[in-house]
Amino acid sequence: MKICQSTVPKAVLLALAGGLWMCVSAMLLSLAGGWLRECSVSERFVFCGAGVTVALLIYHLAFVRIVEKNLKRILVGENQRCLFSFMPWSSYLVIPVMITLGVVLRHSSLPKRYLASLYIGVGLALLWSSMRYLRVFIREHRGTARRG
Repeated sequence: MKICQSTVPKAVLLALAGGLWMCVSAMLLSLAGGWLRECSVSERFVFCGAGVTVALLIYHLAFVRIVEKNLKRILVGENQRCLFSFMPWSSYLVIPVMITLGVVLRHSSLPKRYLASLYIGVGLALLWSSMRYLRVFIREHRGTARRG
């Protein structure tokens, strides 16, 4: 018995992963931008700078490895894969935890300008990671078009 009835080509999984990470990135960066509107220009510069620093750390220390593992898993094996296999099943368990953490942080007494730095960090790291997925998607799509 098949668990997943909806199968799609690998290219769809790559686009889905990149698109999803990009959408979450846009949401986080939008929230951070809204919170920083209340700050002076010099404060914005400081908090954005801190956010970029956090982004570089998150991206290089965690997200690069996650994306590479996901890309390897997607690209190996048969072309038609389950629609939900753009990330490992264990990651689906992490998503509710991350959403809950975000809600708790947004409703905490932490000043939003400090939270903005964290959101900028995670948002930029997700954006850069989504670019890796989309770059491989474009490469795979061009390769399929030449073969087909």
